[in-house]
Amino acid sequence: MSMQNQILHKDYTSYGGTFQPSLPLNFEFQIKKDDPVRLLLHCIHQMDLTPLYRSFRRAERNLVSPHQLLAILIYAYMNQIYSSRRIEEVCLRDIHFMYLLEGRPAPDHTTIARFRRDHFAPCAKEILAQMAQFLASVGAISFENLFVDGTKIEAVAGKYTFVWKKGVAKNRTKLMEKLDTFLAGVEKEFGIHLRRGSEIRLHHLKRLRRRLKRIQREQNIIFVYGSGKRKTVLQRTMETLDSYISRLKDYTKKLHICGERNSFSKTDYEATFMRMKEDAMKNGQLKPAYNLQYGVEASFIVWAGVYPNPTDTRTLIPFLEDFHAHIGKRSRKLVADAGYESEENYLYLREKGQTSYIKPNNYEVSKKRKWKQDIGRRENMTYLAAEDVYQCAEGRRLVVTGTRRTKSASGYVSEKTIYTCTDCNGCERKKQCIHGNHSKIPMEERTKRLEVAKVFQRERAKNLARIKSTEGIVLRMNRSIQAEGVFAQIKGAFGFRRFLTRGRANVWGETILLALAHNVFKLHQKIQGDTLERHLVPVREAA
Repeated sequence: MSMQNQILHKDYTSYGGTFQPSLPLNFEFQIKKDDPVRLLLHCIHQMDLTPLYRSFRRAERNLVSPHQLLAILIYAYMNQIYSSRRIEEVCLRDIHFMYLLEGRPAPDHTTIARFRRDHFAPCAKEILAQMAQFLASVGAISFENLFVDGTKIEAVAGKYTFVWKKGVAKNRTKLMEKLDTFLAGVEKEFGIHLRRGSEIRLHHLKRLRRRLKRIQREQNIIFVYGSGKRKTVLQRTMETLDSYISRLKDYTKKLHICGERNSFSKTDYEATFMRMKEDAMKNGQLKPAYNLQYGVEASFIVWAGVYPNPTDTRTLIPFLEDFHAHIGKRSRKLVADAGYESEENYLYLREKGQTSYIKPNNYEVSKKRKWKQDIGRRENMTYLAAEDVYQCAEGRRLVVTGTRRTKSASGYVSEKTIYTCTDCNGCERKKQCIHGNHSKIPMEERTKRLEVAKVFQRERAKNLARIKSTEGIVLRMNRSIQAEGVFAQIKGAFGFRRFLTRGRANVWGETILLALAHNVFKLHQKIQGDTLERHLVPVREAA
């Protein structure tokens, strides 16, 4: 044995020799009095974590407790540490994590990943609700204003694993045409008439297969395989039928997964392909992502939601319903950008007693000269309320000629009133008034026509007056500062731009972990800056 092998041992404690390293028995004095890790531990101890403890077996609680695992996860997210292996590493080296562990051994990465996925994610909403109630109890929020905004964060799924609903539906239609021809051939060859309705279903094909299998048994036909073997007509028919059954199963499954969506990812079924802002090539590249929604007050994340919808319009109502179900309150004022404007959302907020401050879709473009000088727009025509008619720039009248009902993707039915000009013949400004160059009808024969959703326009007018008021200006400015500032914090400061888990439930858990980390960090900043009770930023200060 060499001298080197005699010196180097697997047990490094044998190197102590004559010296004794001095290590502190208590790390607490090394942590600053105003360190946010102390605030985090205080916040967690104020929560009722009974739902979290119920998800653990009694034997698991003897290791690291659930509240300690929750603490190290939140603190890790506060420090831009998201990997379970990286969290395990810092638990062994960082005194702040040792402080949170309270003398317990550091958990391994599998325990951390399992806790985030199996234990925290199912009760994440309850924990976020308790955080909101805690913030309200210390005066940080009041549930007076709710600033809602959304962003898209990429899912942990392949970019080229997309399945498009239109493509699947097209292939399914082609398969049905082939099946019609195939069934006609089977009836001619074997005399089997398949009773079915207007559309061929999977159970029809399975019934046909059973009947063909019966013919095989009755005629004692042996199927052969391999090169040089001649297959019977029955065998070729059954093989073709099996391929059709397999394809129909696949198409049906994909359409079921899509649901109301237009696409999904093969590696994360609940992720939808969306157009991202981070488009370096400027070619409109689509990526699998989730639509993350945050409700913010006083720069704190009060509620969070994750949706597969590429747009924000249909996320507002389920977001607010989820908020009310878990917190038990509704904010008196709701402030959102133009992406949330719809007749359905306006009426919902009015029904629930919430005052809306939603920016209209046409708010910015309506300020431009081109918009104001467009004589073909309804907004630039004179409305005679007593007669319910519109008068164009040339003094010609547009009268009511009918109504049209439209149904949105959410099932909401809106009614539009159709106004048609009584006489457009001989109008010199007809080309300026009637837009659209794709009509097959010559311009001389076309007539000006308007479709007006009266309920929507009435609610929009009320909302527009509110956002132009002094209070509305302050709220809209604070929405830009607070709601968009939250996403700047998460994407910029926290550097979180892609989820680590698959599935909407797990992604929701990650979203709430980010919210909890942000809230503790923001609470720390406000306490240290003596701005805890300031919920709105004044206009003069922002300027």
